[in-house]
Amino acid sequence: MPNELLIILSFVIIYGSTILFYRLFGKGGLLAFNVLATLIANIEVLLLVHAFGVEMTLGNVLFASTFLITDILSENHGKKIANRAVLISTFCSLIFIAISQMWLLYTPSENDWASGAFHTIFSSTPRIICASLGVYMISQLIDVWLYHKWWEWCKKRFGDSKKGLWIRNNGSTMVSQLLNTLLYTLFAFYGTYSTGTLVSIFASSYVIYIITSLLDTPFVYWARNIHEKHPEIE
Repeated sequence: MPNELLIILSFVIIYGSTILFYRLFGKGGLLAFNVLATLIANIEVLLLVHAFGVEMTLGNVLFASTFLITDILSENHGKKIANRAVLISTFCSLIFIAISQMWLLYTPSENDWASGAFHTIFSSTPRIICASLGVYMISQLIDVWLYHKWWEWCKKRFGDSKKGLWIRNNGSTMVSQLLNTLLYTLFAFYGTYSTGTLVSIFASSYVIYIITSLLDTPFVYWARNIHEKHPEIE
């Protein structure tokens, strides 16, 4: 299956699952999915592929879904719970680092077949996740802060707190994603890939984030509609 089709399919599955988790489990479902997306993205980002004519790392769609989640939480449940989602994912990532590094300390059995693969993958994980932790926390908290700043502007501009959702959604995400992409590419991959590859990773990642930011707006409207029709969802 072509890489491009797999990326499109992953977008549909990941964003669709975000809404499904919200409909079934409320904001608790979004908190859980945020942790899941953050942890898996930090492993998936190790994969480098060619798609849409450029070289890129995977994990971009999963990372983008965490911004969708904080925007939904900001819109429907407020700034406090959105910031809590960021902190929960950060602490879960710290625990994951500790546990995954403990796996590498075990002496494998003579019948073991997986330890070599674990060492290959998870020996790189600390740098990836440590870079991700700082960048993720900064960019996500900025995203939440910007979302509510844009919301204040929308209220003054339109005189209605419900209007201008697409402005606060895209305005906050595109700025915070630019910061996220730049810092993460430098901290996670500098010295690992050539300068040309770094530039390609940064450019392709940010283009994907712009596209996913624009495409996630209907999902934020969808989530708000679910919350309005099902006020029991908390």
